[in-house]
Amino acid sequence: MKSAPIFLLILSFTIVGSQTDSDNDTDNGYIKIKVSDAKSILAWFLGLMGIIVLVVLVKFVRRFDKRKEGKLISTWSGLYRFSKEEIEKAINYGHTKVRLGSGSAGQVYQGILPSRQLVAIKHIYRTAMSGSFMREVEGLSKIRHSNLVSLFGFCDEGGEQYLVYEYCSNGNLAQNLLRSDSVLSWDQRVKILRDCALVLRFLHFHPDGCIVHRDIKLTNILLTENMESKLSDFGLAKVLNMEESKVFTDVRGTIGYMDPEYMTNARLTGASDIYSFGIVALQILSGRKVIELDIAARDTLTRKAKDVQMKKRPLDDFMDPRLKGEVNLRDFVSILGIAVLCVASSSRGRPTIKEVFDEMDRAWKNTIANMHSTVETGSYKSSMTQLAYPEVIEV
Repeated sequence: MKSAPIFLLILSFTIVGSQTDSDNDTDNGYIKIKVSDAKSILAWFLGLMGIIVLVVLVKFVRRFDKRKEGKLISTWSGLYRFSKEEIEKAINYGHTKVRLGSGSAGQVYQGILPSRQLVAIKHIYRTAMSGSFMREVEGLSKIRHSNLVSLFGFCDEGGEQYLVYEYCSNGNLAQNLLRSDSVLSWDQRVKILRDCALVLRFLHFHPDGCIVHRDIKLTNILLTENMESKLSDFGLAKVLNMEESKVFTDVRGTIGYMDPEYMTNARLTGASDIYSFGIVALQILSGRKVIELDIAARDTLTRKAKDVQMKKRPLDDFMDPRLKGEVNLRDFVSILGIAVLCVASSSRGRPTIKEVFDEMDRAWKNTIANMHSTVETGSYKSSMTQLAYPEVIEV
């Protein structure tokens, strides 16, 4: 090691410098310096060595993290690891790039695999790579549910990260509420709310612990060709261990949907998802403020809902006018009531996800019964007749 002779030389400098002037004539062959100079050189040398050790340590930690990440990736079951070349070919199929949307974590593009299967490919922003990619892959590789978007595979190559999902051809819920060429019917809206409550119940009662999604909103609810809803984007998801009912963490989410209590004290619980679900339910009932839901718009929405629920305002003030009154009023009132409870300012006043699901499932069963009776009489054609009616999955 080259530093050893240098260190010995410095020691010799120190020894020589400590000698008296009377010894100067007898120290032939030595370089003589003052004690203060020797101390300065020694301090400089030790500082340099400290920097070298720090650099080596940082490189070691980074290498260890990469090995750890590689080990985690190797344990993700059921996922295909795409090469960057495969991803680029899928996105640029037909020499065009179709962007489906964007979010805080990355851009989403339409892709076509060699098998001709349509997929959605999210290109993770470099600024979001610290945790979003790992959380999504780890979460969706372990969790499977019919109302969760499926993750087919991933790519982590050349400093770029991609996630490959199933393709939901009808876009997100916000887009469908805004469409001018068609209107989401009452039965479709009830079905979407029921299925979202079902998958949230699944997450909150997962065997590994309560999985808090942290970003329930209209744009994260995707719709398949058959208008089945799929909850997406697990980039912010947090697992509360079995012994934990709450954790204190960085406040993350989407303004307008975030639990005010969580925003204030950074205490995350399953009730934070309940609040976000309540906002989504109010948007679905009213058809209002589908995009750009800031805090002021959120407060206006919740205040109006509470006034209607307390009969201070007529029901028509909150009902989406595009439905033209074609709703089950009893179920509309019951869903409005549970949604208002969901958006209580304190988590103590909110219902549990089981109570929310039970209410949504009751409304859905009423909808099914109404659909069957009206179809038999021929007086009503439901847009949901082509859909299957899944049984309740107990967890």
